[in-house]
Amino acid sequence: MSVIKSQENGVLTLRVEGALNNVTSPMLEEALSAAIDEAKQIRVDFADTKYVSSAGLRVVLMGLKKAKKNEVSIKFANVSSSVLEVLDATGFSDFMDIE
Repeated sequence: MSVIKSQENGVLTLRVEGALNNVTSPMLEEALSAAIDEAKQIRVDFADTKYVSSAGLRVVLMGLKKAKKNEVSIKFANVSSSVLEVLDATGFSDFMDIE
């Protein structure tokens, strides 16, 4: 898995490529935490994310909590149907801002 960072028009984008699981989730955790410290608007692009495990969901939840505390907006974009299925089944889609 890789996390590719870019910035455009004041929005910091993190593009997550590959599977987000217990081995790879620390990479997203580190990138998301740093992004929250440096930007007020974040977009997490899941177009190339093939799988999200419970460890990945934990990272998303922790990131959302830190963002709320720091008054940072996080939007999730290009969520594949397989990942959206996991988010729906776990209730995460109820409180995530999904484009």
